[in-house]
Amino acid sequence: LKMSWFWFYLPLHLLMAACLCHSIKAPTTSSQQSFKTDLFNFYHSLMLADGKETTVHLLKDIPKRYYFVLEEGRALAPFTITVTPCDVPIEWSILVHKASASFLGKAARGDHDTQEVSKSQKAPSMVSTIFNYKGNSVETYMGMSSHSALYMLEFLSTERDTHITVYLTTDTTSGQLYPELPVDPRIDVIGIGHTTVTLTWKHSPSVLQHRENIQYCLLVNEKHNYKSLCAAETAIRSSGIKLPPTLALSLSPYLLEPQQVMILSNSELSIINKASSGEVRQICMGTKNIYTVLNLSPSTQYYFDVFIVNLLTNASAAYTGTFARTLEEPEPKVMELKDGKVIQVVLDGKKQKFYSLQYQARHKKIQFTFQLCRGQVRVHIVKNGKTVALENISGMRYFLLKGKLLDTYLVQLRSTEESNSSVKVQVSPHFHKPLFPLLPESLKIKSFSKLRTCNSVTIAWLGTQEESKYCVYKKRIEEDRVWMELRSADRCSGPESRHKSEKVLCKYFYDMNLQRAVTTETIKGLDVGTLYLFDVYLFGPSGIPVRYHSKVVKTRKKC
Repeated sequence: LKMSWFWFYLPLHLLMAACLCHSIKAPTTSSQQSFKTDLFNFYHSLMLADGKETTVHLLKDIPKRYYFVLEEGRALAPFTITVTPCDVPIEWSILVHKASASFLGKAARGDHDTQEVSKSQKAPSMVSTIFNYKGNSVETYMGMSSHSALYMLEFLSTERDTHITVYLTTDTTSGQLYPELPVDPRIDVIGIGHTTVTLTWKHSPSVLQHRENIQYCLLVNEKHNYKSLCAAETAIRSSGIKLPPTLALSLSPYLLEPQQVMILSNSELSIINKASSGEVRQICMGTKNIYTVLNLSPSTQYYFDVFIVNLLTNASAAYTGTFARTLEEPEPKVMELKDGKVIQVVLDGKKQKFYSLQYQARHKKIQFTFQLCRGQVRVHIVKNGKTVALENISGMRYFLLKGKLLDTYLVQLRSTEESNSSVKVQVSPHFHKPLFPLLPESLKIKSFSKLRTCNSVTIAWLGTQEESKYCVYKKRIEEDRVWMELRSADRCSGPESRHKSEKVLCKYFYDMNLQRAVTTETIKGLDVGTLYLFDVYLFGPSGIPVRYHSKVVKTRKKC
């Protein structure tokens, strides 16, 4: 079986002339009038390509027609037509004119005689609708033709302008354009957690045959399932997100929109789109047929669609979508705070969970003290259900709050980084003697470049109006370790965590005039052209240390 491609090259006026000649000699019966109308529709249609996917754009309430011709050949020749709506439901149908194809073919070639035309005029009109459908599912029609026939496809969208894809093939011996779905195309949910859902699905036969050219892509969203890949892409674009050309992306880089995040890990390509309608994730994971979706929101319903994609043609087939609701987040445990007691809290950055502390005031004025030990922490203080403080902290931070006796304070702590963070917390009456020392205006250490030598550096730091003890420590450090050393430093740890050889000196000082509360120290006996990390520890009356921000200084190479 083959297509009559000469129809494409035949000028329209010749076809119209053949039709007109035929209609002049034919009796004006209702059936023949219908015959002329049908032929007119065929002539004013577009030819549908064989073996190629065609994108068809439809305007609302305006039908669009395509045709194709099957010539005589071997008996019971098969053909298939697959139509994929990419947005709203459409109506489409297949019409066939069995009597006209032979006549039109001969008319186009110019090899018919008057007797043959006369016979064709007497033939009754045989236009019939062999298939029609209305909806937004992917539908495939498989037909068998035992004789020459002219077919017309008619498409109509009654909701709004849209587009569809149409695929016609008369070659059933070679491989299909679309990847093949398994007999059972359902997606199974095999595990649900607070922030995770685990899915599995049957392997596509196409994966077993063409493993290197096939991959699975998963779409996760909070709205509904999609019946085709082009429907999903259309919906996401309409929400204001610019998508990559298709989920069947090669792993080569491309430009992302500001609201998109691309993650490439363990041969998996993940694209996270942030939109007002919710988060949409696209994950292409090769040929794995089991996958755990991570970092979902608790107590939220998600819809999951799996597409099997041919990387060579970008053609795809959709599994039957599913949905699942993540488990509710358990109520966080609340720890009671006691007057004057210092606790240290370690916060999990990956899970981004809140850590809750509760305190019932026994005085009208209270003070919360937070000492950041590692990472970045967000502090949220609520009094009797109303927010009284909300900010990210660095170093040491005090909150002096006024209220009534027996007011209930809830403190929520969360790491703002993916790595773990830790913080020390203390609450006490305002008049209570603080455990933490009085702090200077800044905890920065300054170094003087002009005073650097090959064997010494000079540093300075601020003090307070309260006599306190300051201890200086030094540590040799390699250049490629500076960032890691500064990032991983525990600012709450005291000198007890340092090696004895790192200690330089300890000294006491204060000044009632804060403008003069500055001290300097020259550290000698250093190596030439070497990086050193310097730390200063401040000790208050209670003995709890506060660590200044570390300073990295390099001695001169030449003097």
